[in-house]
Amino acid sequence: MKKLLFLSFFLFSFFISQSQKLMYAVSFPNAIHHEAHIELTVTHLAEGPAIFKMSRSSPGRYATHEFGKNVYDVAAKDATGKSILVKRVDGDIYEVPQHTGQITLSYTLFANYADGTYAGIDPESIHLNMPACFMWVKGMEKAPIEIQFDLPKENKGIFATQLVPTKDPDRFTAPGLQYFMDCPTKIGNQLIRQWPISNPDGKTFTMRIALESNATEVQADELAQKVKKMVEEARAVYGEFPNYDYGTYTFIAGANPYVFGDGMEHRNSTMITTPMNNFVADRLLGVFSHEYFHNWNVKRIRPKSLEPFNFEKSNMSFELWCAEGFTQYYGELILVRAGLQGSNNFLSTAANLINAKQNSPGAKYYSPVQASEHAVFVDAAVSIDKNNYANMFTSYYTYGAAIALALDLELQTRYHKTIDAFMQAMWKRFGKTEIPYTVPLMQETLAGISDAGFAAEFFTKYVNGHDPIDYAGLFAKAGYDLKNPNEGKPTLGIFSGSFSARGMPAQSGDNNKLVIDRNTLKGTAAYLAGLDITDEVLQLDETQVKSISDVNNFLQMKKPGDAVLITYKHRGIERKTTATLQEQTGVILVPFEQSGKMVTPDMQKIRDSWFTSHIK
Repeated sequence: MKKLLFLSFFLFSFFISQSQKLMYAVSFPNAIHHEAHIELTVTHLAEGPAIFKMSRSSPGRYATHEFGKNVYDVAAKDATGKSILVKRVDGDIYEVPQHTGQITLSYTLFANYADGTYAGIDPESIHLNMPACFMWVKGMEKAPIEIQFDLPKENKGIFATQLVPTKDPDRFTAPGLQYFMDCPTKIGNQLIRQWPISNPDGKTFTMRIALESNATEVQADELAQKVKKMVEEARAVYGEFPNYDYGTYTFIAGANPYVFGDGMEHRNSTMITTPMNNFVADRLLGVFSHEYFHNWNVKRIRPKSLEPFNFEKSNMSFELWCAEGFTQYYGELILVRAGLQGSNNFLSTAANLINAKQNSPGAKYYSPVQASEHAVFVDAAVSIDKNNYANMFTSYYTYGAAIALALDLELQTRYHKTIDAFMQAMWKRFGKTEIPYTVPLMQETLAGISDAGFAAEFFTKYVNGHDPIDYAGLFAKAGYDLKNPNEGKPTLGIFSGSFSARGMPAQSGDNNKLVIDRNTLKGTAAYLAGLDITDEVLQLDETQVKSISDVNNFLQMKKPGDAVLITYKHRGIERKTTATLQEQTGVILVPFEQSGKMVTPDMQKIRDSWFTSHIK
């Protein structure tokens, strides 16, 4: 009897789960004031309270976001259209305590911030990032989804989305919540450019650009031709494209005055927003390249810490130095390989990466893993209190790219392989198979293309640790000298001047005060002398200072190692301290040719790996 009861319960539960469906109806009766009316109909609900939620995070964003603040006028009806009780049990959570298996929940959504995370509604342009717009039902994350749009009459009705189309041009589907939330959607007047791409196995896909801009047809064609080159160069890194679900990858791009700057990767698309009055294709290439590389690195080569993505909270990851940082490195590298940027751009970027690793406290004293963990507080998160990021955090984008640069040179000089070999190994092991990875598994993968000793040392020192990297020695093997352009120039480390690389800016509250307006950096002369934010600097030795120019003029008569008596006010009380001037820091890469040194074939090979196409 117990077995029969269990089987009956199992079959009933299976029937309920197979019959469940979420159906969204989206209309825009007040689009001129940035409002949408959304109805979510849920069928075959199990007994018990039904919980409806707004997300608190969004794919590609790791901090929490208060999407629930833009939802109001929430109401519920049963299958007969009769109003039923819905209670707000938290800021972004609503509960229907009693129902008969079907609920239609309706609400108003306000949306007036079109970027890669939020939403924007106007009669002519509907810009939707799904977590910012759509409630979902707890426990029905795997239920199939339908969504029907009723557009404003002013809207041109051109859709750009990775939602699954149907015969009805205004109706789409998604296989479940994870896919649905990863489907940004733009509806309006868009210029469409598309072309076929194919894999070595003969499978073909459609690559598409949907551009909302005042660009001319010729300018849209120009953008498409450049993106084609970039796409093929990115494919060359891995040897193949991913198998795009439903056959299409779309660059959804808003390049107009009505969006806010952002770029957000998704499984089969990317949402790119660049404020722009007059269209310039080249301004989009960097973000196109970065976000497109993500469709391998993070959307399929996916950290276990982000799988599955949790929409109810922040998503902490240990691997963003690779997921974001390596993508940052490749974003520009691919453009250079494709001939869309010059070698000087790459070298300038490389110098900035080295400077960040060598001279920012966040990278000197903390590891890339620790920087990644802090994303839950810095990834477009909002707070009003002061923080100490200047001394304990370096962006995992920059930090990770600096690690990628070092790994690229290490692999080339030790094993005659480029960093492409590592990304290909990660793709074959984790991306193509869609098996989530961890930091230890990354180390194993590196060992597979190099050796276990090197991989263990690299991860111990530079991934889990924060050891300094010998960039000078590595770049010498590519035929470049690493130099400090500010050699011999002194700095206090608090005032920005024309040659200061580490100085934190100060501001004049009026013509008679010079107040430090940011945290002083750990290890600088000012920090070691006890100066900090809000201190007012009065004198350097016997020289009164009232402007940054006064400071710079004073320093022109000094050299690194000189002691300076500083008179300042802390909380209105006059004090004195002594600071020992340090040498300004900075990094430039100088080709051997400029100093008459020979560039060997091995050096040229490294340069060619950066500056020439890898398309076969």
